[in-house]
Amino acid sequence: MAPFRIPDLPMAERAAILQANQRYSESFGKKGSLPLPPARRIAILTCMDARLDPAAYAGLQEGDAHVIRNAGGRASDDAIRSLVISYKLLGTQEWYVIHHSNCGMEFFTDSAIRSLLANSLQTAVLGADGFSDVGPGPGSKAGDFINWLTISDQRQSVVDDVRRIREHPLVPARIPIYGFIYQVETGILEEIEEASAVGAAR
Repeated sequence: MAPFRIPDLPMAERAAILQANQRYSESFGKKGSLPLPPARRIAILTCMDARLDPAAYAGLQEGDAHVIRNAGGRASDDAIRSLVISYKLLGTQEWYVIHHSNCGMEFFTDSAIRSLLANSLQTAVLGADGFSDVGPGPGSKAGDFINWLTISDQRQSVVDDVRRIREHPLVPARIPIYGFIYQVETGILEEIEEASAVGAAR
């Protein structure tokens, strides 16, 4: 991945968001009467990366699916909590774990982010040798107590996350769990067959 630095932008997004919301609400129509359970009975666990649009790449409309997002699309305790609520109370019947290429979670380790946070709470920059701090301290050692769920092997992480969900005691065997990697370069969803085999309904 080429080094990058987050550009300095004016803090004007609040006004833009409110203007966009005004336009959206004016054509909201009958969406206020959509039922609470997702119409297609699916849940997607995916990454928070801004390049991913699950509605676009999976052909979703409002009301179709639950979409759970976190850094890396990992099967964290909180992601599993959401999936359990999704099936137990709202009836989802199929789950999809979708990681993606060029994921930021591949570019650092738990020890690296802990060290960065201990030095400074300012935004770090990514260079040829990895992330480094450019802002002043102080930092905090609180990051030492977080499992950051970084990724060293993208395909294996999909398998591992599907397996963790499949083996969770609160997840019924009847729900199939599929594993994919979304290619940010092409928009293609690549199924990871080993992951989907692990997640097969029983």
